[in-house]
Amino acid sequence: MAAAGDEPRVRGCHIVAVPFPGRGHVNAMMNLCRLLAARGAAVTFVVTEEWLGLLRSSSSAAAAGVRLRTIPNVIPSEHGRAADHSGFLDAVATEMEAPFERLLDGLEGPPPAALVADAYVSWVVAVGNRRGVPVWPLFPMAASFFFAYYHYDRLPAWLTDAGEHAPDSGEAVDNSEQQLVRHISSQASSSIRLSDLEPLIHNKRTVKHILSVISSIRNAQCLLFTTMYELEASVIDSLQSVYSCPVYPIGPCVPYMTLEDHRTMSNGDTSQGDYFTWLDSQPVNSVLYVSLGSFVSVSASQLDEIALGLEASEVRFLWILREQSTRVRELIGDTGKGMILPWCEQLKVLCHSSVGGFLTHCGMNSTLEAIFAGVPMLALPLFFDQPIDGRLIAEEWKIGLNLRDWANKDGLIGREDIARAAKRLMSSDEADAKAVRSGALEWKVASRRAVDKGGSSYRNLSSLMEMVCTSE
Repeated sequence: MAAAGDEPRVRGCHIVAVPFPGRGHVNAMMNLCRLLAARGAAVTFVVTEEWLGLLRSSSSAAAAGVRLRTIPNVIPSEHGRAADHSGFLDAVATEMEAPFERLLDGLEGPPPAALVADAYVSWVVAVGNRRGVPVWPLFPMAASFFFAYYHYDRLPAWLTDAGEHAPDSGEAVDNSEQQLVRHISSQASSSIRLSDLEPLIHNKRTVKHILSVISSIRNAQCLLFTTMYELEASVIDSLQSVYSCPVYPIGPCVPYMTLEDHRTMSNGDTSQGDYFTWLDSQPVNSVLYVSLGSFVSVSASQLDEIALGLEASEVRFLWILREQSTRVRELIGDTGKGMILPWCEQLKVLCHSSVGGFLTHCGMNSTLEAIFAGVPMLALPLFFDQPIDGRLIAEEWKIGLNLRDWANKDGLIGREDIARAAKRLMSSDEADAKAVRSGALEWKVASRRAVDKGGSSYRNLSSLMEMVCTSE
């Protein structure tokens, strides 16, 4: 990979970044800002006062060339936003714009050459248009998810009308009719099913926000994706054909620039011990890393099944669990096979030679980090875009197994199936496990090539900078 000092530099280029106030979104935007700063841009990263505190206590702290500025806490707290996600989206859409404009008016230094904003803070497009400043929305989810909602009007009415006209449960449905590609475009992934849009697509308030995001892109000067072109080439090509502005995938947009940083932050928790020392003592590809995200939690019953399934599998594991860790420890006891921690440096862990699998909620950041590290996945999608990611992981990219396919009629995945899947993924003997592991390593090579000098994402970032910045 190109070292930061090898990047083509720009001068006098001030870029203001506005992330959506959620952990995965903030991380994705900070990763992009590190890249922009490495190219010589001066980046102002705008967050709420609450998020300033969260950033200063985490590994997402601002990089050199990125300064943090705040607006007041005009939206609900990060703690508990999952309880009313639609209400949180409403607040972000209506409450942040005015204080952001006041911040822009008083911002020291040269005026911004561009605004790079999470696509879910779509009002930034209107702000930029009023001020004559280019806006680059960053979509931090799979291009395939964006593509499905871009073609929302082509989806069957029984799906978009909250299931009002859905086929009866006893009625046979042609499997091919369940494929998304049959309804929207030949460029869509043939693996994605209409059911992968559920239950999100039945939440009218949230869908309204997603469609507003997509509509706003027509007034933007560029559309960025955290994915890389090679992962979703046909979808990216199709989107480029319908938008007049450039469409630039600049991923995998993960914190690979920090991999050489040996400073380990623990979020103030010094009790977790040195997990890298433990990883160093484990055999190559023997540890299953488990992390199900920071936003939506699995149900208590599903958590129990995961814990008991891991215990039964006898697979070594490193599990990141912020809440309910006491309950899990009581369930599985001291097996000597694993560690449970509240936090870790995820990409560094995934890149460790002893880690051979990742049980993940399929958030896009985690998915891209696993791809970058070449680690196969056990997909347990929970919410929003994650079912589509899980389908891509297992069936399109062929780098994992989708646990959702083993759920019972109540949506629960049993401990026996979890144990079986964990042993299967971590096996060094089974042919399908070997194929998945081989595929993961191929995508690892492709992802490193994309961000290296001359790669697809490297070139896209260069083109982006050339739009508004002057080279030295």
